[in-house]
Amino acid sequence: MPQVIEWTGAGPDDIVWRYPAEDIQWGAQLVVHEYETAVFFRDGKSYDSFGPGRHMLTTLNLPKLTAALSRLAGFTETPFKVAVIFISTKQFAGKFGSKAQTTELAPLMTFGSFWLKVETPQLFVNEVVGGQNAYTTPSVNDFLRGFINEKMIDDLSKYDLVTVFTKLDEISGQVKASLVEYFRRIGLQLVDLKFEGIDTTPEYRDRLFWLKQSGMTSEGVLRMETVKEAAKELGKSTGGGAALGAGMVLIPPLFQTSTPGAPAVALVVCPSCSAQIPSTSKFCPNCGKSISAMPTQPSQVPSQKCAKCGEILPTGAKFCHSCGTKV
Repeated sequence: MPQVIEWTGAGPDDIVWRYPAEDIQWGAQLVVHEYETAVFFRDGKSYDSFGPGRHMLTTLNLPKLTAALSRLAGFTETPFKVAVIFISTKQFAGKFGSKAQTTELAPLMTFGSFWLKVETPQLFVNEVVGGQNAYTTPSVNDFLRGFINEKMIDDLSKYDLVTVFTKLDEISGQVKASLVEYFRRIGLQLVDLKFEGIDTTPEYRDRLFWLKQSGMTSEGVLRMETVKEAAKELGKSTGGGAALGAGMVLIPPLFQTSTPGAPAVALVVCPSCSAQIPSTSKFCPNCGKSISAMPTQPSQVPSQKCAKCGEILPTGAKFCHSCGTKV
């Protein structure tokens, strides 16, 4: 009775199966079902492949393998050594999930679904099955998920936080477009890919809220947070900023941004909500609380320079805080 090589009991989610024996006889019957391809694989390289149908294995329908075996003594002997890899050409669905970063290093957690099919079975066997030693469906799925996650991290790192959250459909299409070429290189067709969820840490959710509500740039929000932290430290070092009124801390000039030609305005931190506000404010424009015991602006404006380094010094300074020179 001739040898019968056939993939039996294939499940709906199975993408690859390796015939358990590598001793193949000339004249064996190869049975390939619908939506399947059988690829002959030996020494790390795929050779001949067969589509659906019943095939008798001869030197005529295995020309590539025969040419390879002809370089070996006794190539006409039976059985000969070769692995038969069955590949399902149906469409498959899978899940992805990854951790990435935006351009401002905001952490991202993403997950979604993808749909793919094997487009070039011989290339797929070379690059994935043989190349990654993934001879079972679970091992192929693990490779594909890792492959998608790696490319997802690379692609998402090109966008900032606001763009990712406000243009997710557009980015999903761009990511899919870039992945299509990567998949084609390993013999796969990426049919579709969709983000189903995306999130970041609580810290960056707050930052995203500020960005969307205020229209500020990411750099502006980062500067604001830096100023708040600096103000807290100044408050500690000056006993809570008592000289400026209860809970008020003067923002150092190095953190201020100004428009060319516009007069400089001293900034303080609201004792209620810690927002950065002009020192002339009677009420906080952020939380609406009344600002009491606020000193007048002129007393906060630096009035002298260091004779040695030119650093602007606060009124009453006895030594330069930059170079230590006595005033």
